[in-house]
Amino acid sequence: MKTDTIAAIATAMTPSGIGIVRISGEDALTIIQKIYRSPKNKKNLLECSSHTIHYGYIYDGDEMIDEVMVLLMKAPNTYTREDTVEIDCHGGVFVMKRILETVIKYGARPAEPGEFTKRAFLNGRIDLSQAESVIDVIQSKNEFALKSSLNQLKGAVLQNIKAIRGNIIHEIAYIESALDDPEHISLDGYGEALKEKITDISGQIQKLLDSADNGRILKEGINTVIVGKPNAGKSSLMNVLVGEDRAIVTDIAGTTRDILEEQINLGGISLNIIDTAGIRNTSDVVEKIGVSKAKEYAAKADLTIYVIDSSTELDENDFEIMELLDEQHSIVLLNKSDLTSVTTEETVKKHLNAKVISISAKNHTGIQELEDTIKEMFFHGEVSLNDEVYITNVRQKTSLQEALDSLHLVMQSIEDEMPEDFYSIDLMNAYEELGKIIGEAVEDDLVNEIFSKFCMGK
Repeated sequence: MKTDTIAAIATAMTPSGIGIVRISGEDALTIIQKIYRSPKNKKNLLECSSHTIHYGYIYDGDEMIDEVMVLLMKAPNTYTREDTVEIDCHGGVFVMKRILETVIKYGARPAEPGEFTKRAFLNGRIDLSQAESVIDVIQSKNEFALKSSLNQLKGAVLQNIKAIRGNIIHEIAYIESALDDPEHISLDGYGEALKEKITDISGQIQKLLDSADNGRILKEGINTVIVGKPNAGKSSLMNVLVGEDRAIVTDIAGTTRDILEEQINLGGISLNIIDTAGIRNTSDVVEKIGVSKAKEYAAKADLTIYVIDSSTELDENDFEIMELLDEQHSIVLLNKSDLTSVTTEETVKKHLNAKVISISAKNHTGIQELEDTIKEMFFHGEVSLNDEVYITNVRQKTSLQEALDSLHLVMQSIEDEMPEDFYSIDLMNAYEELGKIIGEAVEDDLVNEIFSKFCMGK
């Protein structure tokens, strides 16, 4: 681990009311003492108490750069567990850069992306799952994603993983002790007893794995595609959901020929919505490409919203769409409910097993039922994060699956009446895979890759 002193601008590089330059490392206090001047007396910041704020000026030699507030935080009670200084200056881009250049001139070096949080991890201030949750908090797109990330930041994943690993290492220790001292520790009947414990541990891991899809959706949003025949009201629905006229709406069929993407917040859940070209048989070359794209996006979507003009009868184009949506998460919207209905819920359900909702994009009716249906479909009703732990990234999910696979091998060894040292090998593999989640068994290259995705100054 590098122990030199690092510095970076911790606020956005845009004109604002305030900017923050952060310094961390063994020379942080020495550097600030060289460039800080108190307006009334020559204050020695090296002798000041930790977690205090000091008003004054930043100087480069005899040149005053800015009027500032300096926050001193001494190790180990800091984010990085190193001496840390934050300079609160005016939020102009030039002045922030100028202060950072001065800090670097007097002994610091520019921090790498995520290096402050990386040091917090390497110094034992947080585990790897908490470190990953830091960037998730910054990138949160909705209320539920933020709450889930804060839950992880408080150590929810760490506590669960540590408890599971504790149970596994207990069994490993018992097996190793029995193999070393068979006269005093018996393994008679141990296989059956271990089977029950492995079943319980596997259930805990499976519960975390089952949360991964919800976690991804909370973090990234539900990839939602709107499909239907031309002039069914797809673009009108898009405009209602977005809250503004983003899609062109006319009475001419086939107006939408390309893909239109928007992200909306629906009741606290993010939907990444794609409005597609109307699906129909056509000889128009451009429209045909749009139809092909619509089918491609629908096949990959988390959710497909199929809009039907309920004032018209179903035709071969509708049947083609329904075949495309078979065995997918889909919701059928019978649009234009303000007109006389020709196609009904019963008609649709003869051809497609999906939730059917009557709406009027023109009158904005049925939207609340759509919102409730999406919540029910993806989160089994109301989303609650009070005591829930959600796995929100692929790395953690992969390690959980590897650990579960190793436990399955233990169960197979018990069934096959293999020697107990076989149990120990696979139990240790599971223990180490779980350790990767919290950073207790992780390679340097992976650590560097994780923190390279952070923003500068964090």
